[in-house]
Amino acid sequence: MTERTPLLHYRLSTSVNESEPRCPSPGQAPAQHPGSPRKKSAQQRQPEKLSIFFGVVIPTLLSMFSVVVFLRIGFMVGHSGLYQAIAMLLVAYFIICMTVLSVCAISTNGALDAGGAYYMISRALGPEFGGSIGIMFFLANVCGSALFVLGLVEAIMDTFGVPEDGSLATSPYQVLPSGYWWSLLYGTGVALLCLLVCLVGAHIYAKATFVIFLVVMFVLGTVFVSFFAVQPRTIVLPGSAAFNPTVNGTGPAFPTTANFTGFKLDTLQGNLWADYSVDYTTNTMMTFATVFAVMFNGCTGIMAGSNMSGDLKNPSYSIPRGTITAVIFTFIIYNMLSIMVACSCDRILLQRDYSFLRDINIWNPFVTVGVYSSTLSAAMSNLIGASRILYALARDDLFGKVLSPAKKTSHSGNPWVSVLLSWFLVQLVLFSGKLNTIASIVTIFFLLVYAAVDLACLALEWASAPNFRPTFRYFTWHTCALGIVGCVVMMFLINAIYASASIAFMLLLLLLIHYLSPTSSWGYISQALIFHQVRKYLLMLDVRKDHVKFWRPQILLMVSNPRSSVGLIKFINDIKKSGLYVLGHVQLGDLDSLPSDPLQSQYDSWLSLVDHLNIKSFVNLTLANSVRHGVQHLLFISGLGGMRPNTLVLGFYDDCLPQDKLIDPSLSVDSPDSPPDAEQPEPLFHFASLRGSGGGGKVVGPQEYVAIIADAMKMLKNVVLARYFTGFDRARVLSPPSSGPGKGAVFVDVWPVNLLRPDSCSYVDTCSLFLLQLACVLNMVRAWRRATLRLFLCMEEGRSVRGSEEKLGQLLKELRIKAQVYSVPWDQQVALHWQRQGDWAKKPRPATPDDYAAAADEADDEEEESDGDFVNSFQSNGARLSDDYLSAVNKLILDSARPAPAVRFLYLPRPPADTRRYTTYLPQLELLTRDLGPTLLIHGVTPVITTDL
Repeated sequence: MTERTPLLHYRLSTSVNESEPRCPSPGQAPAQHPGSPRKKSAQQRQPEKLSIFFGVVIPTLLSMFSVVVFLRIGFMVGHSGLYQAIAMLLVAYFIICMTVLSVCAISTNGALDAGGAYYMISRALGPEFGGSIGIMFFLANVCGSALFVLGLVEAIMDTFGVPEDGSLATSPYQVLPSGYWWSLLYGTGVALLCLLVCLVGAHIYAKATFVIFLVVMFVLGTVFVSFFAVQPRTIVLPGSAAFNPTVNGTGPAFPTTANFTGFKLDTLQGNLWADYSVDYTTNTMMTFATVFAVMFNGCTGIMAGSNMSGDLKNPSYSIPRGTITAVIFTFIIYNMLSIMVACSCDRILLQRDYSFLRDINIWNPFVTVGVYSSTLSAAMSNLIGASRILYALARDDLFGKVLSPAKKTSHSGNPWVSVLLSWFLVQLVLFSGKLNTIASIVTIFFLLVYAAVDLACLALEWASAPNFRPTFRYFTWHTCALGIVGCVVMMFLINAIYASASIAFMLLLLLLIHYLSPTSSWGYISQALIFHQVRKYLLMLDVRKDHVKFWRPQILLMVSNPRSSVGLIKFINDIKKSGLYVLGHVQLGDLDSLPSDPLQSQYDSWLSLVDHLNIKSFVNLTLANSVRHGVQHLLFISGLGGMRPNTLVLGFYDDCLPQDKLIDPSLSVDSPDSPPDAEQPEPLFHFASLRGSGGGGKVVGPQEYVAIIADAMKMLKNVVLARYFTGFDRARVLSPPSSGPGKGAVFVDVWPVNLLRPDSCSYVDTCSLFLLQLACVLNMVRAWRRATLRLFLCMEEGRSVRGSEEKLGQLLKELRIKAQVYSVPWDQQVALHWQRQGDWAKKPRPATPDDYAAAADEADDEEEESDGDFVNSFQSNGARLSDDYLSAVNKLILDSARPAPAVRFLYLPRPPADTRRYTTYLPQLELLTRDLGPTLLIHGVTPVITTDL
């Protein structure tokens, strides 16, 4: 009986050279300064770059062949038949060819640094995907190295080990003790051998690669020759203690011998069709899916050449040609072996002896040497690859200080700490002791990496980035998508549970890196994809199709200095209701007199402010010779397409000194361990100091301020003036004390009447409805849902309070607004107003020509709001309001709201049509809102509410 090479479990991963040489090649000296005395000697020690054949073809061939070519061909043909075997090879190679096309495309898109697949994915998809896939690739190489170590131990034990069942040895060479702990000891010895090689440097393995390649090719040549040179013979099939096909000793017994017939038509006809049976090594029934999954493991390893990118003379030239050459060569060899095996071996031989190629070889030890050499090279290659991936991850600082020790290298550039850490993890995996425990995980991890490469290429293609123009053009987004689908399907076909767990683990790593890793300078493909999609959908957003049902506030908030506007910025973020939110700022200056644009250097501070306050806002800065012109610029140009501001928010113009409420996080906390003379960190924000505290005076006057309001209304923009928001703290406002009036309740007060027009107290116009809409929008925000809307209805003597409340309640019901309605008598305040007019009977005096001109201008403006009701619009008394009346109304607002609300919404009247009256407009608003707390004066010019479905 001839000696048999053991079956390395058919789920053995074959990714021999899936390494990630992210760092300088071992043996390559680190870079020296030009004046360094060691520069010449360092250059002499630097290894020569590899060509296509030595750098790509040989690693890829060894990676794809490994032990598969010797131990899995018979298994595939014996169970599935020649027809299905060729079909499996076609499908498997179609899947991997889609990934090969993606690899070739990315590798020819400019300069490719060392790092292979990890470099491609991380630089294309960003640090989140790159880091998570890098960890998966590292674990795959670690498990792959342990897998090949275990496979080599099993091969050695089958040839030289004493049988575990106590039976007599069939060979005088079977002298090694067997058992779990003995196998672990042998595996540790093999792993130590790999460790020593890796610690000395990868150049030792690189020099041996060609020798190993020659050995494998020679053994493969003897296999082909044996089909013709060896005479037909009978081969004794291996026994299996675990495999017992009989039932109580009465079932049909399987034959103990099988025939190698040589090339015969009868043999070929008997092997054409599928005949799935029980696998003698695992005692499980084989199916198309299980055999295909086993065979597909032999097609992986396609990235072995691209992973050598840092050591290639011309990666962009070598990787596509070398990888495709290796894939075509292995495909031809697998098909030729399948055909020859089907023509010359009984099906029983193929199903019951997976190592039959040695039994029919012209000299049996040839196949044994091939198995040993390919397996040992695979174990060392995966260990080297794992160490390079770990070193690359440490260098990129994606996991902070956790991986910082792995950055250490020797004088020759070998990452010895990464090698030790990788070997330690390999040693831990060896404790599993069984190949099938980890074989499926390894293959799934590699398939996940391949899918990520396809995804990277697909994203680059879909983003249509001008800089993505690879010289390799034989790919489309269809090939990328097919590669992704193929890899995912194979993952779940091999093991659905492991596939789901690996994807979940990758997503967990992705989130971890996203929230913990620092911002990288690699570029984010997500930004390019978002730009591509946003541009497409903005073109589809047609302003001609706007409808009041889908109106939402799109706000431009003018900010003079963010230091005093933190409370207002946060509050407006609540009121935007998923609409556009733009922070606008005007810097005074003339570009003609400046050497460069001063705004470009300020954007970083503003964007850091947006991140610090955790708001969803854009930033738009402009340079103008006046604030008014700057606001006009922003109102004209802010936004894009259908996303343009419809509401302008301004801080109130008063004499209150601003307060600095912006806390710089980089300067807010001083470490107690830092020395007193330690260098202070760079501040995050670079905003000017506030006026009154070292800054200058106001940059806008009252006349210009009112003109800005008038300009916005002319441009059909809603206007909001915000007062007393400097010290606004949403957390404190929404968490009032539980004792005292209100008992922890939060209120939002709405006064939908133009309080500067007492003759229109019962008038409900577009502006009043706009107030209600904004208050309702605020109440819909999650943080403000517990707040209660209070609507105040000003009533005069003689009017039906109950009837007015019912009408308003019915209106609120139709508008789906939940609010408490309060009637407020204000006869005394109205009396003060008419007392100033000198008409106690509430009859207007004869108007002067100036009054008629001003009233006519206001009537034209109000006509849009009141459906042409000129009577109510004609009474323009804003310029003749007394301070007593305004103080009385202010006191009415204060006294009517108990407890005090979190914020008030008041009606903002239009500025006077006569610009000479601008100086009286602001004092009236100031007196009306004095000491009211956070208050919004709102003027709406567009319909925003509908009762239609």
